[in-house]
Amino acid sequence: MRVLVVDDDPPSVKMIAFLLREEGYTVNTADNGRAALEIIEQEPPDLLILDVMMPHVDGLEVTRRIRQRLDIPIIMLSAKGETSDKVLGLEMGADDYLAKPFEPSELLARVKAVLRRTEVFPVDNAQARLAVGAFRLDPVGNRVVTQDGREVELTPIEFKLLHCLMRNVGRVLSHDMLLSTVWGYDYEGYSNQVAVYIRRLRTKLEQDPTNPKYLLTVRGAGYKFQED
Repeated sequence: MRVLVVDDDPPSVKMIAFLLREEGYTVNTADNGRAALEIIEQEPPDLLILDVMMPHVDGLEVTRRIRQRLDIPIIMLSAKGETSDKVLGLEMGADDYLAKPFEPSELLARVKAVLRRTEVFPVDNAQARLAVGAFRLDPVGNRVVTQDGREVELTPIEFKLLHCLMRNVGRVLSHDMLLSTVWGYDYEGYSNQVAVYIRRLRTKLEQDPTNPKYLLTVRGAGYKFQED
């Protein structure tokens, strides 16, 4: 597994690279967003560990550009630990967010968890080929065909979340149930984690994301996929 570590703080890069190499990962590094984008263009890594605050091109902008065409798993690092900053990072397309300073063991656990949960469904998994009403999930291309015939690209987490909801069409799934099923039972998400991804899916799938018809919130209970 190849990991790209991007941070303009040399001691931080050195520490993270050492930890990952000790675990058997192949590690490349960059000290700014511009260099990171060049490396990704030449050879996309299996995972990107990305600091937010960097000169020239910051981590949020790097994430935005990557998400325009690639589904590389991204762990965002930041000295800011406020919930609003976490939400912003996730809405830009990060898969996880870790506030500095952090324990080395926590970083390694996050790396392993992100790599586990961003694995796409096997192509030969018949359950991953799913259709509800006019919606059709395509596990090969990691995309969904919407009710109006559009083909929409999904990140691996978005695909798993939508698959879980569509597989249980009409059934209300709680926040904890979705965290356990989609992110993994050992993933310690925060309270807005599922809501952020539901909002991202609505933006991609709903004709009016502010007035959804398919991805519904059941107040106090959870979320459900409603067939048209």
